[in-house]
Amino acid sequence: MMGRNSLLSTLSPEDQSLITPSLEDVPLPQGMILEQSGLPVETIVFPLSGTISVTVSSARRMQTIETGIVGSEGMSGTSTLLNAAVPSQNLYVQIPGHALQISAAKLKTLLKQSLGLQQHFLRFAHVLMTQTAHTAFASRYGTLEERLARWLLMCHDRVHADKLSLTHQAISVMLAVRRPGVTVATQVLEGKGLIRATRGEIQITDRDGLEAVAGDYYGSPESEYRAVFKAR
Repeated sequence: MMGRNSLLSTLSPEDQSLITPSLEDVPLPQGMILEQSGLPVETIVFPLSGTISVTVSSARRMQTIETGIVGSEGMSGTSTLLNAAVPSQNLYVQIPGHALQISAAKLKTLLKQSLGLQQHFLRFAHVLMTQTAHTAFASRYGTLEERLARWLLMCHDRVHADKLSLTHQAISVMLAVRRPGVTVATQVLEGKGLIRATRGEIQITDRDGLEAVAGDYYGSPESEYRAVFKAR
């Protein structure tokens, strides 16, 4: 099942009618680059399934860290919403899926036609910035087990399935830690019966237990999203 995009589904009927004719269904293959820092954004996607990683990289240090995750609750292209000439972050597909796509030029035109559409999408930009702030907080103060539990919960929220196609190498890049550390943290969570890890896949077996491990590092951005976007 392909799913739906909550950000689009919570638009007013008028704004849904405005944007729907310009949306095209596209696949999101794993590793697909959606935005690159310093380059103009050509298209914007609203995921129906899968996840998109928002990352910051340093070519000089050869380091990358994930600052946010976007799935069926949101969209890419927040730099376009904020009238930035080019994005300062990189976006690529972490877990494959499908999306509805619109050209950046067309979306800019529609935003000028509807203040409601503009305000709705800007609210998502606000929620994503809230998530980024909490990611920074967790990265600074959380243990690796707490950060991994939080990250798995965020992926679980967006994939809507218990099995996540994730490798230890991908997780180590996203959390900016060494791969052996991810292996140890995964074994700790597995030893508590919270997940089951196999090659290239992690299965969530006890979500409540993961939330207990993540503690206060998980939940605030999610609550903010629910407060801002009340389901219709």
